[in-house]
Amino acid sequence: MRGPQCPEPFADGEPPLELTGCVGRTAEAAGLAAALRSARLVTVTGAGGVGKSRLAARVVADWETAHGWVELAPAHDPEFVEYEVAEALGLTDHTTRTPRETVLEQLAARPTLLVLDGFEHLVAATAELVAQLLRKLPQLRVLAVGRRPLGLAGEQLFPLAPLGADEAVQLLRDRAREQGITVSDTPEVRELCARLDGIPLALELAAARLRALSPAQLLDRLDDRFRLLTGGGRDALPRHQTLRTAIGWSHELCTPPERLLWARLTVFAGTFDLEAVEYVCSGDGLPDTEILDVLSELLAQSVIAREETAAGSRYRMLDTVRAYGAGWLEATGDAVRLRRRHRDWYLGLATWCELEWFSPRQREVAARVAVELPSLRAALEFCLTEPAEAHLGQYLAGSLWFCWVGCGRLAEGRRWLERSVALESGYERSRLKALWVLGYVAVLQGDSGPARGTLRRCRELAERAADAPALAYAEHRTGCLALVTDDPPRAETLLRSALARYAEIGELNSNVLMGRVELAMARAFQGDLPDAVRLCEDVRRVCEEHGERWARSYALYVLAYAAWREGAPGRARELLTECLCNAHAFDDLLGSVLTLELLALVTATEGDPAEAAVLQGAAARLWPSVGLPLFGSAHYNAPHAQCESAARGALGDARYEECVRRGGRLDREAAVSRVLGREGNRPPAAVPAPRGTARWNAVRTGGGCEAGQGR
Repeated sequence: MRGPQCPEPFADGEPPLELTGCVGRTAEAAGLAAALRSARLVTVTGAGGVGKSRLAARVVADWETAHGWVELAPAHDPEFVEYEVAEALGLTDHTTRTPRETVLEQLAARPTLLVLDGFEHLVAATAELVAQLLRKLPQLRVLAVGRRPLGLAGEQLFPLAPLGADEAVQLLRDRAREQGITVSDTPEVRELCARLDGIPLALELAAARLRALSPAQLLDRLDDRFRLLTGGGRDALPRHQTLRTAIGWSHELCTPPERLLWARLTVFAGTFDLEAVEYVCSGDGLPDTEILDVLSELLAQSVIAREETAAGSRYRMLDTVRAYGAGWLEATGDAVRLRRRHRDWYLGLATWCELEWFSPRQREVAARVAVELPSLRAALEFCLTEPAEAHLGQYLAGSLWFCWVGCGRLAEGRRWLERSVALESGYERSRLKALWVLGYVAVLQGDSGPARGTLRRCRELAERAADAPALAYAEHRTGCLALVTDDPPRAETLLRSALARYAEIGELNSNVLMGRVELAMARAFQGDLPDAVRLCEDVRRVCEEHGERWARSYALYVLAYAAWREGAPGRARELLTECLCNAHAFDDLLGSVLTLELLALVTATEGDPAEAAVLQGAAARLWPSVGLPLFGSAHYNAPHAQCESAARGALGDARYEECVRRGGRLDREAAVSRVLGREGNRPPAAVPAPRGTARWNAVRTGGGCEAGQGR
């Protein structure tokens, strides 16, 4: 039976490319590719703006095996290096394991090329991580891209020189032509390129100025600046100083509003959009009505670049350009005020996203949060390190519950939540919100002891503070904990009480609907399928009214189970196909693996035990990343046990185990593609990682088992 159509997938991000071109560079590309084939760790080094990232991207695009691109420039905390790697590679894990442990486990069987771009400000943490990865993963190769080596044994350096004379001239002419300006190969042009040492970023900035100045005029102004900075001597000017000079020279040619905006834009981490710029950067000499015009000028001058993402048009600034502007921002004495405005914007964004999560814009919210993560982290860090801001950090960490829980970022969420609740803020309401979210995250990670303690503490404090919402959420999540630890009667009692509290205070959102689904599960586990169906049909109705899809997928799971029990496997498959589509789109591991297990049982019932065993193998590969102790639960384990009994009985032990092993070679996306391909649907893409990171371009291992062939 053909299942429901999946939503259109989000386009995956490409590796970040510097503004500078990769003119020529054929020999360098071939050399770098050869180096990667002969060494497990290759580091491309060179001055800022010389085109290191562009060259790496050119080589990686032709690489024959799976690769992942990790952009480390937005990260400022050494602890976040491994988070960035896991995030960039799309490695979702719901357990209490560290991101490093997840990376090590999930990369263990893959022939992989890992690219780490822009690590020089985190060299110690990056080197330590790379050393362990290379030691534990013999099939791994690492391509590091930065201004300095990692300093590890076996590291092969690949210094990247600036462009040659002809290449530099060609790049300048190409960039000018893109702006509708024709530049001839004249002595002045060649001298200008020589003065800029063939550094692509410097040439890019110069080309942007050819709209207003001739090459000869540019050369005169640049020559004056070199003399000023070097006391008249040009011979010993190092290339890093050449680039800084070129950036400073470009800065001097900017109007005062352009310089001001350049400096203020440096408070953003990663990419940013026009609305954020208008809020954060306007005022005090820069009216909001002028922001777009000034931003457009900076774009035309290559100070910033524009890119299209799943969340719309966004802008980014190269690190070298950002560092220069940040120095000016500090010099103005306005840095703290701008960071506070930046924090305020992202507090507002998180509040809006939390509200819109319960709406037809759920996937839009997920995509928006994915690209905004670097700045959200910067806002959290500001709140948790700036005096008197802790309550805002607690509020922000708690408001992002949907990001941590609904979009597969439990480990990172727990880190921020634990940091925030450890602080005395003086604002109990904010702290209570962070506490119940922390308890919820711990429940989903299968960390029952800490979850129970945190939720008990939250409930006690909520009663003392007469905080009705926090009390309802604490009771709800304690009921959830009882459900996953095989105590459905207690779960029912707590969940009914929590739902009554929600009704009393007028609370209705995705969390409340999940409470109703969990109550339905508790009823089903106690044998009352009609009541479970009634509850989930009501949830589905409310979800359809509000455009909610995340909680809806869990309601569909319960309805599918009921359909299977009632002897309607075709109807169960239809519901589960939609359920899997939604769970995968939100990076919801728990929803995905539960659905795969029930689909396996439905498949066995339909008479295809080989394919059922393959799906069980695919689910078994996912379970270690989920964290919930579901196989210790007789209730949650029932579909798996029934399916295994039926499939093993039909196939025999040897063939059953063979099919399970084949399924175990499927990663999550391959398993989803297999299921949805069988139904004639286009497989969905999970919500993308932030721009500047790339998910796997993997060579996926399929392999069917007779009747169930992979696509």
